[in-house]
Amino acid sequence: MKLSKDFISHDTGCESLLVPIGAANFSGLVKGNTTFGAIVELLGQEQTEESLVKAMCDRFDGPEDRIRADVRSALRQLREIGAIVE
Repeated sequence: MKLSKDFISHDTGCESLLVPIGAANFSGLVKGNTTFGAIVELLGQEQTEESLVKAMCDRFDGPEDRIRADVRSALRQLREIGAIVE
């Protein structure tokens, strides 16, 4: 899976923004924290849930089960708005 070309991301330094462009069926703005921003950044290239969890564990200090839950939550939200290409 990877981020749809119909979305762009922007990091403000305090939060991560995901903006639909082009043919996206979602109109609005998604705001997220640095964890969400890191997941979106990683989705710039083809990923699996496992590769995302591993990369996030390498990047952030926290229990793997909590990081896995955060990854799943972010993926669920991104799927709901059509921001992921499977």
